[in-house]
Amino acid sequence: MEKGKRETVAKYRRVVVKLSGRAIAGSAEFGFDSNALEHLAREIIAVRQSGVEVAIVVGGGNLFRGNQSDRWGIDRVEADNIGMLGTVINSLLLRGKLTALGEDNLRVMTAVPVPAVAEPYIRLRAVHLLEKGATVILACGNGQPFLTTDYPAVQRALELGADAVLAAKDGVDGVYDSDPKLNPNAERFSHLSYDEVISRGLRVMDQSAFILARDFGIPLHIFDIEQQGAMTAICRGEHRGTVITGSAPEDGVAGADAAVMAGSAESVG
Repeated sequence: MEKGKRETVAKYRRVVVKLSGRAIAGSAEFGFDSNALEHLAREIIAVRQSGVEVAIVVGGGNLFRGNQSDRWGIDRVEADNIGMLGTVINSLLLRGKLTALGEDNLRVMTAVPVPAVAEPYIRLRAVHLLEKGATVILACGNGQPFLTTDYPAVQRALELGADAVLAAKDGVDGVYDSDPKLNPNAERFSHLSYDEVISRGLRVMDQSAFILARDFGIPLHIFDIEQQGAMTAICRGEHRGTVITGSAPEDGVAGADAAVMAGSAESVG
């Protein structure tokens, strides 16, 4: 394909990808992994090449988690501020890798001003950039403490007029009726409604993000970021992982006990 031209074969026009810091760490719990970073970058490029506009909300849990403030003996607000700066580091790293792979229309926007390395998040500016074909990387959550990056992922999707949130999980391919890492017989849900996720107490994102998504009816796709091509397939309309919408589930596991699901919510740090 000629550089600068995009296919238009997608179901979704614009998506927000919720990318955890853990995905950047690869198999390690903290830090960075060059192979994992390159995989993430290539997956994002593939989505862009399918004609979809992409904004990415990046977590920072591979560097610092604000919800561990007690462990460090520091104030929670201070800890969350540190975590927000961690998301800036991850965003710049992702931008650098995307640039190295040939992408040249990239912007990092932050909810907390860091003008030396990124531009401030302004909603209409972000929308304009997306319409002009830029990949927009969003750091610092929404700039407020006491929130995970789940909530701003949904918030930004609504602000930017996205069609869906793609919540990338690391090594887990959807929402299960019990923890698949502990129960080899765990069954994966294909489709869930928001109300069912809440009533069952299933942990996919933090509850505040779920309520926001439910109230405004934006679909959530929970999928394994390690599966090559999963994001692009979802954007084409193919089924991957678990989709969560406002409607009653079409299939999936019925009557299962609520349990640990696709992964715990990530602190803004």
